[in-house]
Amino acid sequence: MPLCTQPPASGEPYVLAASLDNARHLSSLLRAVHFQDHATCFATANGLRVTVEDAKCIQANAFVQAEIFQEFAVQEESVTFRINLSVLLDCLTIFGTTSLPGTSTALRMCYRGYGYPLMLFLEEGGVVTVCKINTQEPEDLLDFDFCSTKVVNKIILQSEGLREAFAELDMTSEVLQIIMSPDKPYFRLSTFGNAGSAHLDYPRDSDLMEAFQCNQTQTNRYKISLLKPSAKALALSCKVSIRTNAQGFLSLQYMIRNEDGQICFVEYYCCPDEDITEAEL
Repeated sequence: MPLCTQPPASGEPYVLAASLDNARHLSSLLRAVHFQDHATCFATANGLRVTVEDAKCIQANAFVQAEIFQEFAVQEESVTFRINLSVLLDCLTIFGTTSLPGTSTALRMCYRGYGYPLMLFLEEGGVVTVCKINTQEPEDLLDFDFCSTKVVNKIILQSEGLREAFAELDMTSEVLQIIMSPDKPYFRLSTFGNAGSAHLDYPRDSDLMEAFQCNQTQTNRYKISLLKPSAKALALSCKVSIRTNAQGFLSLQYMIRNEDGQICFVEYYCCPDEDITEAEL
């Protein structure tokens, strides 16, 4: 691929240089976390993480492992910058969101460091477009601290199960209530909309259930308005890991397989809406 061999321009060397044969692998993942205009990018030797937050209540992370790229070189321990995600997506899809059969848009992405723009070299059918996107000072992000030792309950579900649930439940409800329990109902999703209450139960031996590790009964509610952006990732995914910690914070980790069969992850963290009292149950 000609872009992979393109030499750096004169001046300071790149602290980040990455190449992809198919830019759609990156753009589809970034669209799954595109619910705010700006994102913070973190690059390490392990790969690229793109983080989006809203109102300190929800955070989304798209992870692209270094192995997904044909070239991925980071010259510092970590490289961090903030960028307009809407502009980045516009640039990545400058040749259109779909390519002709047998063609794809090749991407080379370069960044010289603090104060410099992110440079994109996109090539399709022999036509090369160069985009320079201004970068910004990264902001402090929430640390949801979801290390494995602090996870109380964890369920891995085939994504089609959750897609069916969101289609059947009443999305006029302001909140989605999630019960995770070692005993019945095991895993229950509930809404309280204009048509009344709706409940959907998944037994632990359901064909859709790939793992069930519940240590204690937890009932938490989450604003549906905060969860709706994760529907983009759900639509792309094949499996979803649903985890909660002792404070009721929710982690939805979506496993996404791209058209080349490579695995990437998108994770959403969401804070609980309110404490549920026994009287409400």
